[in-house]
Amino acid sequence: MLAWLLAAGALLPAVAAEYQPLPPAAATGLSADNWLLHDAAGNRLILYLPGYHAPAHAYYQWVRLLPKQSFRLSFAAAPGLSLFLDNQLVFTAPTAGRYTFDLVRTAPAAQVGQPHLLAVWQPEGYPALGSFSASTATALPVAAATSATTAASALPLLRLPPVQGSNVLLLLLLLLGLLYGVVRSAYPVGLARILQVNELFGSSADPQSFLTRPAFTWLNTALVLLFSLSLALLLTALHTDFSNLPLLQRVLNVPESAIIARVLLYTGLIIIFIISKYLLVELLSYIFDLRLLVNLHYREFLRTTLLLGLLLPIVLLLYLGLNAHWPGVVSLANGCVLLLLTATVLRVARTLHQRASLLNLHLFAYLCATEVLPLAVLLKLIVFTYPA
Repeated sequence: MLAWLLAAGALLPAVAAEYQPLPPAAATGLSADNWLLHDAAGNRLILYLPGYHAPAHAYYQWVRLLPKQSFRLSFAAAPGLSLFLDNQLVFTAPTAGRYTFDLVRTAPAAQVGQPHLLAVWQPEGYPALGSFSASTATALPVAAATSATTAASALPLLRLPPVQGSNVLLLLLLLLGLLYGVVRSAYPVGLARILQVNELFGSSADPQSFLTRPAFTWLNTALVLLFSLSLALLLTALHTDFSNLPLLQRVLNVPESAIIARVLLYTGLIIIFIISKYLLVELLSYIFDLRLLVNLHYREFLRTTLLLGLLLPIVLLLYLGLNAHWPGVVSLANGCVLLLLTATVLRVARTLHQRASLLNLHLFAYLCATEVLPLAVLLKLIVFTYPA
């Protein structure tokens, strides 16, 4: 009996050594649950578990290309995102946007019908896996598709408009306009005071009417909510998210298809940022001994933000209307957000400079800590989410 157990124990290492994990079966479509990661230690592909593995720059999936059927891969891409089929580069995104790509046109005819390894690689940042989907369709007859094949061979890429969620965004934009109308009817005098552009660009050093009033009023609270909602709608339309930050991706993991959930999430984050900005100003003013500038600083920040935020619904409307015909509207929308962020910082610096010279080292360091550094973070998260 002992000899039999020893013999069985001697066979166990050999059996374990012979075991090799089999690759997953190649599917005719694309599954959100079949993404693979490269395990460098074992030099193999392992199943990617979103709640367990950290985000990676490259993901893999086995696909099967069927004869006489197209395999159109649709996805949201950042600049530099690349697709590989069997370790061969087949696509690189020149700019941020949504694309569709037919994998069958890149595979050799002799290998159609066999499993292929699809790789998605983002050199800086992480691919938006939730945006990837695939559809198959029977190819057109040769006689009917001669001109289409010629055009597709010259330009196999097609930019897609953000069809998904466009109706929801338009309805929310309509609701936003109605809410602005309600605020205008309820607070005509207060809103007119905020809309005094001549005070915003005036050079008078006398205290302006808005800067001498309390920052936290019912009107300002309502405008902050509307501004947060409008900016959240624009960020959702631009497919801007926090997927390039692994920690926030785990905590704030909202699917791209959940439009309303993303809008509410971004709205809450923007409101938290505006409130935390006041706490930051209070804290740093105490550190730099500039307590007298707290109210002036925050009220100027609030006024400039709310005034420029009135342009965001117009930018969103132009984006939704022109994106299908003019891809450059994406850069225009990002430029408007960039203008909003930088103009607020410049206006705050100008107002503080009228009260105390920026040549003062304490004031300059205080301005860098409260405005310049947060601006750099916001530009990275919102405007330059997809680095070139």
